[in-house]
Amino acid sequence: MTFLESLLLGIIQGIFMFFPVSSTSHLVLTQHWLRQRGSDLPPPESPEMIFFDLIVHVGTLVSIAVVFRRSLSQFLGKLWQEVTAFLSDHSFHVKKMQALLFPTGRRLGDYLYLRLAVLGMISVLVTGLIGFPLRSLFKEIFERPSAIAVTLTLTGILLWYTDSKIRQPRGLREMNPWVASVIGIGQGLALLPGLSRSGMTISFSLFAGLKRKWAAEYSFFIAFPTILGATLLQLLEVLEADSLSMGLMPITVGFIVSAVVGMIALYIVLTLLYKAKFRFFSYYVWTVAVLVVLGIFQGVF
Repeated sequence: MTFLESLLLGIIQGIFMFFPVSSTSHLVLTQHWLRQRGSDLPPPESPEMIFFDLIVHVGTLVSIAVVFRRSLSQFLGKLWQEVTAFLSDHSFHVKKMQALLFPTGRRLGDYLYLRLAVLGMISVLVTGLIGFPLRSLFKEIFERPSAIAVTLTLTGILLWYTDSKIRQPRGLREMNPWVASVIGIGQGLALLPGLSRSGMTISFSLFAGLKRKWAAEYSFFIAFPTILGATLLQLLEVLEADSLSMGLMPITVGFIVSAVVGMIALYIVLTLLYKAKFRFFSYYVWTVAVLVVLGIFQGVF
C-alpha cells in the first residue's frame, strides 16, 4: 500500500465513519476500484486489508474521545464513584441487581452510570453473538460489490424512516436491558459492509424509543468496546495467518488521517442528527448503490 492510498483510505474512513452511510462499504469499494486500476493492494476480504480497515476505525475512536471528552470524563468519574458505592454494600441478592437494571420511580437515578456501563456491555455482547457466527457471510460481501449495493439501499430506507420518528419519550434513565439488546442487534447487523454502524445503532435506538441526543451518544459510547474488541480479534487472526505484510507506514498514516478528519465529520453529523436531517443521507446512499450497479456493468468493479 502506497502513502497516497493509505492517505485516501484514511480520509474516506474519517468522513464516512460518522456519516450514516457505511464507512466500510466506501473503504471496500475504493479498494476494489484501486485494484481495478492496477494497484497492488491485497483483496478487500484478505486478513491484512480487513485489519487495516479496523485500524482506521480505531483512529476514528480518537475523534469520539476528543469530541465527547467532557461527557466521557464525567462518565468515568461518576462510574468509579458508583462502582465503589455499589461494591461497598456487601449484600448481593436478586432484588439488588433487578433494581440496578430495571429501576422504577425514584430509583431511576440510582447508579445511573454503572447501569449504563452494564447496558453497554449487554449491547456489545449481543453484537458479538450476532457477528461472530456470521463472519463468513461478512467476508463474502466484502468480495461482492453487488451485495454492497443491496445493503446500501437498505441503509437508505432505514435512514429515511428514522427522520419520520417523532419526539421520543425515553431518556438514558429509562433504558433497560431490552433496549440495550435491540441496539446491540442493530450494531451486530451493521458488521455487514453497506450497513452503517452509526446509522443502524441510532436507528434501532430510535425504534426502541430513545431520544435523539441519547441515541447518538449511546451509539458512539458502545463504539469503543465494539471496535477495540473486533480489532483485537482480527489482529489475532492476522498474526496466526502470518499475513501482516503491508508495513507500519500505511497503518500509521491511515490511523492519524482518519482521526483528524473524523473530528470534523462528527461535529457535522451531530448537528444534522439533532435536526432530524438524516434523510439527506438516504439520497446519497441510494445514489451510491445505483453507481455501484452501473460500475459493475461497466467493469469498474
